[in-house]
Amino acid sequence: MASEQSLKQGEASSKPIMLKKKKKKEEVPARKDGNEPCSLDFKTTDLQKCMEEITDFICNDEIPKAEYVSLLNDYVESEFFLIDGDSLFITCASDTTLQPGQNLHFFYLVERFLLDLTSKGAKFVIVFFKDAEYLYFQNPDLSSLRRALIMHLKNNTEIPIHTEFPNCLEDSWQSFLEENYPYFLIISDEGLDEMQTNFFHLFIIQTLSNKVNVVLTLGQESDVIRVYGYHIHSAYRHQIFFWKRKATVKHYYKTLIENLKECRAKVCLSLSGCSNMDVLAAKVHEKFSQFKKDMEDLRYIICIITCSMVLEMRTQKYMNTTLTLQETEDLTRMYCLSVVFLHHLPLEQRARIRHIDDCWKKEVLRFIQQHKLCEFLVLGHLTTQTSWKMDFSTLPDLSDTLLWKNIAFYYEAENVAGFDLNLGTIISKDYELLWRHITALSESHDIGSSFPLKISSCCFLEKKSSPSKKGITSLLKPGLIPMENSIVNKFAGDILIDLSFLKSDDPVVTSLKKQKDFDELRHWHSGKLLSDDYDRTHADEAAPKDPWVLRNQQKRQSFMQFYGQSLEEGNLSKTIVAQVDPPKKAYADPKKSKTVQKTKAEVIIEENKKRRKTEEEKKEERQWATLSVSIQTKIKENMTSGIKYLEDFLKKCQSTSVKCSAELAAMNVCFSVWTENSRTEGKIGDLNIAVELMRRIHSLIVNYDHLNLLKETEFQQIGQCLLTLGFDNLATSLKFIKVSEDKKKELKRKSSKYALGMGSSRFQLQYMSHFLIRDERKDPDPRVQHFIPDTWQRELLDIVDNNESAVIVAPTSSGKTYASYYCMEKILRDGNEGVIVYVAPTKALVNQVSATIYNRFNKVLPGGLAICGVFTRDFRYDVLNSQILVTVPQCLEILLLSPRRQEWAKKIRYVIFDEVHCLGGEIGAEVWEHLLVMIRCPFLALSATISNPKHLAEWLQSVKVYWRNTETELAKSSSSLLGGAKGKKSARVQNISYKVKLVIHGERYNDLEKHVCSFNRGEFTIHHYHPCAALTVDHLERYGFPLDLSLSPRETVILYDTMVKSRKSWPKANELDPEVFFKDQIVITKTDARRYETKLKEELEMWITNGNKNKAKAVLALLKPQLTTSSETDMKTHFPHFVEKLNQMNKLPALFFLFDVKGVEKLAEEVCTFLERKQSLKRSGQHTEGKPSSKKDSHADKQSSRSKNIKKMEKRAKKIEKATQKFPSDDTKFTHKDEKCFVLEAELDNITKHLDKLSEIPPDCTYANWQTVDNEFLEKVFHRARFVRNNQALKKLVLRGIGYHHTSVEKKARQVVEMLFRKGFIQVVTATGTLALGINMPCKSVVFVQDSVYLDALNYRQMSGRAGRRGQDLLGNIYFLDIPMPKIQKLIKSNVPELRGQFPLSISLILRLMLLASKADDKKDAEAKVLSILKHSLLSFKQPRALEMLKLYFLFSLQFLVKEGYVDRKGNTTGFSGLVTHLHYHEPSNIVLVEFLVKGLFHKLCEPSKIKRSNVFSSDVMETLVLVLAHLFGRRFLPAVNSGRKFYQSKVFLKDLPKDFADALHEYNCKIEENFRQFLKIVSSLADMKQEYKLPLSKFDFSSKKQPDSPLASHLMSCDEGRTAVSPFVCLSGNTEIDLFHAETVDSVILHTIGIKAANIPVFCSKKYDRKGRIMPQNAYILDFYKHGSLVAMEQDNGIHEGEAYYLLKDFSLALQAISVSLRELCDNEVDNVVLAFEQLTTDYWSKLEKV
Repeated sequence: MASEQSLKQGEASSKPIMLKKKKKKEEVPARKDGNEPCSLDFKTTDLQKCMEEITDFICNDEIPKAEYVSLLNDYVESEFFLIDGDSLFITCASDTTLQPGQNLHFFYLVERFLLDLTSKGAKFVIVFFKDAEYLYFQNPDLSSLRRALIMHLKNNTEIPIHTEFPNCLEDSWQSFLEENYPYFLIISDEGLDEMQTNFFHLFIIQTLSNKVNVVLTLGQESDVIRVYGYHIHSAYRHQIFFWKRKATVKHYYKTLIENLKECRAKVCLSLSGCSNMDVLAAKVHEKFSQFKKDMEDLRYIICIITCSMVLEMRTQKYMNTTLTLQETEDLTRMYCLSVVFLHHLPLEQRARIRHIDDCWKKEVLRFIQQHKLCEFLVLGHLTTQTSWKMDFSTLPDLSDTLLWKNIAFYYEAENVAGFDLNLGTIISKDYELLWRHITALSESHDIGSSFPLKISSCCFLEKKSSPSKKGITSLLKPGLIPMENSIVNKFAGDILIDLSFLKSDDPVVTSLKKQKDFDELRHWHSGKLLSDDYDRTHADEAAPKDPWVLRNQQKRQSFMQFYGQSLEEGNLSKTIVAQVDPPKKAYADPKKSKTVQKTKAEVIIEENKKRRKTEEEKKEERQWATLSVSIQTKIKENMTSGIKYLEDFLKKCQSTSVKCSAELAAMNVCFSVWTENSRTEGKIGDLNIAVELMRRIHSLIVNYDHLNLLKETEFQQIGQCLLTLGFDNLATSLKFIKVSEDKKKELKRKSSKYALGMGSSRFQLQYMSHFLIRDERKDPDPRVQHFIPDTWQRELLDIVDNNESAVIVAPTSSGKTYASYYCMEKILRDGNEGVIVYVAPTKALVNQVSATIYNRFNKVLPGGLAICGVFTRDFRYDVLNSQILVTVPQCLEILLLSPRRQEWAKKIRYVIFDEVHCLGGEIGAEVWEHLLVMIRCPFLALSATISNPKHLAEWLQSVKVYWRNTETELAKSSSSLLGGAKGKKSARVQNISYKVKLVIHGERYNDLEKHVCSFNRGEFTIHHYHPCAALTVDHLERYGFPLDLSLSPRETVILYDTMVKSRKSWPKANELDPEVFFKDQIVITKTDARRYETKLKEELEMWITNGNKNKAKAVLALLKPQLTTSSETDMKTHFPHFVEKLNQMNKLPALFFLFDVKGVEKLAEEVCTFLERKQSLKRSGQHTEGKPSSKKDSHADKQSSRSKNIKKMEKRAKKIEKATQKFPSDDTKFTHKDEKCFVLEAELDNITKHLDKLSEIPPDCTYANWQTVDNEFLEKVFHRARFVRNNQALKKLVLRGIGYHHTSVEKKARQVVEMLFRKGFIQVVTATGTLALGINMPCKSVVFVQDSVYLDALNYRQMSGRAGRRGQDLLGNIYFLDIPMPKIQKLIKSNVPELRGQFPLSISLILRLMLLASKADDKKDAEAKVLSILKHSLLSFKQPRALEMLKLYFLFSLQFLVKEGYVDRKGNTTGFSGLVTHLHYHEPSNIVLVEFLVKGLFHKLCEPSKIKRSNVFSSDVMETLVLVLAHLFGRRFLPAVNSGRKFYQSKVFLKDLPKDFADALHEYNCKIEENFRQFLKIVSSLADMKQEYKLPLSKFDFSSKKQPDSPLASHLMSCDEGRTAVSPFVCLSGNTEIDLFHAETVDSVILHTIGIKAANIPVFCSKKYDRKGRIMPQNAYILDFYKHGSLVAMEQDNGIHEGEAYYLLKDFSLALQAISVSLRELCDNEVDNVVLAFEQLTTDYWSKLEKV
């Protein structure tokens, strides 16, 4: 913000400030005093060149590649970032709604900006560098305002403010970054002038070089729950770039500051007559010393000192000023009066200030700058005063230029005409007080009396005109168009009485567009059938007799079963038979069931079962007798593989007695191995043997003792083992073991050489850790065949049996999905009519679930029915004729909102929502919400990551209460629930429950241990990372331990030892010693360890509570691993060696996560190249020894030569095969030809052997596990992917046991990687977040390879949950490879986000709801669904104000639809509503497209070529059509920078819309803005006005003052109309409701407590501006691809990865196809040019896409 002097060219003492729109860089105004503006004067060109390089690097290399992302994501307490204070300052000062000199409005904008961050859970600090102050001395008004802002934020808010750092190059700043590690810095990329821009660019490059990311302020936007911005990720190249230039940068910066200091001296001399600021500061100090400290109001104090300084300057003879002393006094008096008004007038009155269009004269502008310079010095002095107890609450409101102007205008233009208004008693008294103090401080000269205020005849303002009451005449208040619709009345009826409506004969009503009724089923004229979104989806369905289609269907089903078997342990197919009788409860608790007399048949069946069981036991006994010797031998030879062989046998064995014998035998073998290997040369033997020995003991005692299978002999053996291990306390506590003290000593002496030398409890916790026995139920559940479910899983099954709903929150891989398949089986058993819908968030998960269904279920169904159907946006199969539909949310919404699919919807019995936390996602979250409130049947909502599940369950319960009441009413009034059937009771009403239960299971079956990796001297070092090391004392004090921060048993011991080490005199050290806590406990279970962990955590928290913070801090510090610093480039270069290390540690298979698609593929290829090089060196007799080969070129030459030889031999082999086929196969005679044939066959055999040898991969040169799959399986998998892009490269990687996985990989290629990874063939997969959402790919280890803005708490939990395969791994491993340590801490301790409601409505949705309500066969049913969506948004749950706002939004959206002819006054859909609803994904583009159609713009454009056939359009027409459509669909904006990048094939920047289209778009926007301006005005009545009169963050109240009796004040503030819907703070700059016409200013001016954002208003801006008014160009990738058809160019020029570009272009093609089909169906004319043009374009675009 600046004074007008900053805005008037030729009047300022410096370069102009960019407030409205960005000025051109060339505009440098002349200085008032005739001097040139300050500029940099470098002595060497090297400094300037260095700065140009930095600017070029940032503007051309970095900003164009910046990603537009959600900034805050999912961190709650832990995230921390920086805001550059000066970027914040100029961003808010440049707001288009802000007028110069309106301080309070400026502070409101700053606080609103910061509140938007804090309300979304952001944690940040603001930094103002000392040196940045020099940048503003050419504009003293900005200097003063900046200093006031810093003081306000420091004293009046709780935000941490740092002002102690001189600049970003200081060592102290470097230390701050290293200590705190902010995740990113929010900063502007452009300043007010070139000097500040350079300052910012230095800060940006320095920040990036310190591994801190950068976010640009100028493209920042926000919605209800998120903040978005352009994000530049820090990379190693930034460090290299900066460190090469560091010395030059420091020299440049030093020169910059020296120049700025010279500028300051010049400006100071010009304004004050003194070039030394210190001298002026001393005068301020002198004034303060003279001032009587009896005044408390800070605003008055600053005014008095400042005015006395200005008046004293005026008396200096050497001051160059054109104002006389009398004129200066007049201005000062009027300023003082304005300050008194600020002190007394409430904001409510000030908001009605008149808007003065007149400008200050040049002389006055100079006076204002002098005044601001003095104010700056006064504020500076106040910052040094510690003795004064000052109230800083008035800092945001020191002055008001518009009020000052109004006073000047009154005394110049109104008072002189005899219009004399009284100031008022209170105002006069305070004004005179101020003037007396000013007079007292100006004793050296006479400054005149306080009255009259204006003595001189000089005019201070120019271009006088009447005061503007802006917007009063333009703000009309038209009423609403009345509607006759039951939904409107039932949803918004309670607020209709407060609204005004037009009469039926009003011109607005009579002139409504008359449109044909839209039938949804048939064309209004021709009667032909119309399609909907379901019909338009590509279907794998055709006439049953079509053999080609049937063959494809068989192939698909065969593959899905094959794919399903890879997801589970083989073929689990179960034949389901539908029950004829009503279903009974599937399971009853045996304890509650009554004893029933068995029939003879049941007795016989029972006896047969017992006999078969006896026979099976004898068979297993014989089997064990055969295998026992071999298993024991294997254990002796190799403990690990031998135990695995034993456990495989135990899994298959059913006889408990045989199992017990096997366990005993294994225990004895382990015991003998231990005694043989222990105490060799004074060392303890291999502890893994002791662990296996104790595991057998645990298993025997837990699993067989209660069955009385262990006798005295067995206990004696167990006792002997325990005594030998040194656990005599455990041995003596066993049954049958009685040992005297003497005997105990003797045994201890004999076994001392075999003893472990540690307590039994410590050994179990520390070394058996993840092997500790879990508390699992032993009683089987007849509902589950393949495993014994836990208690919480049985609760889920009971919920399904009772037809109840549930929200289920359980960790990844915990088994929560099993309830889904049980639910499916139940529906299949209940009959052939019911449908269950499984909703998955991604197409990949849809494919996985459908494959599992194919593998699990088989059922004979009547003709035309299927078990499983699939519906995604681009594919559907058996959707309406299946019993289990697997789909994505958007497609289920299509079905539920389609009027013609309502009969199918009534068949739905259950809906399963997988990954329901997507309800809080960025894209499509509102669709999940719609589905949850629209379904009438029970549901299961599954997730692993919800932090507020109780709130979610309460909301869903409220929805179910609505449906219970609604269905009761419907049942009374109609037969809609019966679906029209008479006499037949619908399954819907049988056993329906409206309960929503909450099931939370927090315990993971597998332990997870974290590790951090460092690289030093050519080797990777892996350090264990204790979870408590991520915590701080402050975090524990404020939040306690995170709920999901659990320790493995080993980590609990580490924590205990560290606590003992940190606090020598710890009172509870003995009590919590493991040996005391688990005194003589033979079997410590996982639950026992968890109890011990809880005690330790509670104790550590008590330390903090009871004043031992330093001890607790020491504990956390000791737990942190000591790492060696590793460069990013070293980590990436040696990535293959890290994979090799994991392989050597037996930690594969592993998933390697990073968020860069290119990086995913590159790392996989590097690992493959490493193995190839290893193989090549092995052949040549060399060894890699884990170090990278320096002979890459020779390796490449050898590889090339080898490939040539292989190709040559393959060519020769083919030639021989062809030649041998020509010889006759007659064996009766031996001829010369036969001899030749034998020779060729021998040669062929030799070549084949040689080829096999060359292509054979040594076992140590591949990660592929060939034991897991056979060649037939591999061939089948590769055959399916034979046509995918880069299939040979994929195959090459797979054969090395490597794969990669991301969204841009084709589905079939992804499935190859998924299946082979699950099978264990592929051991290494690099992946992006595609595997985070539910894809079944469990592994032994998860590695986070790269930091990213997308690596947040939610993704971390989803990804890390993949580690630890249940049934295979009891321990999962997490590795952080190149993740900064502070980021690791944040990931571990951050909570996942709370689910919060998003804005649920849009015009397209409302149109779809009206279509459903008006065209559905069952109107009552459809109406109930519509009302449920409207009434039950998560946003309005327990928020009545939000619900009122949504009702108004609904009404005004409906008004727009009526005016535009999409809906009539009765709520029936008309006109082009079908086309709008079919393109609902693209609002508001869908409405704009129809606008263009209706205006005939496409007909004007689409003229056929006169040269070619009449129905073919020229390339110019097609390109223009694509240009228009590219402006509507698939829009991607680029940051606003003047990039000098060179492009090769693409134009990259999209041209503007053709003029006629742009004019039509402007007309559309005007209609939208007019309609929604009325909405915003009415909805403003819902604002919390108590809050609106407070600053958003500091909460200073400006409404609490009494309005003084001042006729002058009432006159100056007399604009009553047009300001009720606008923030009163914003009104201070003269803004009114007319500013609500413009969508780009809505966010700045609207009352902030309403909860409406500009994004909720369907304005379509073809041009987008950043916060500085710069145009952000639109990426022309759609048009570029149409011209050149190259995906390579998409990546090279347009900056979009090939895979991502393909899917973006495919989305555009689908939109094109929807338009073409709709136009063809809706148009009567078969040869309409527009229809033909769109069809031609669709065909052309799809063909180009298919080629790539």
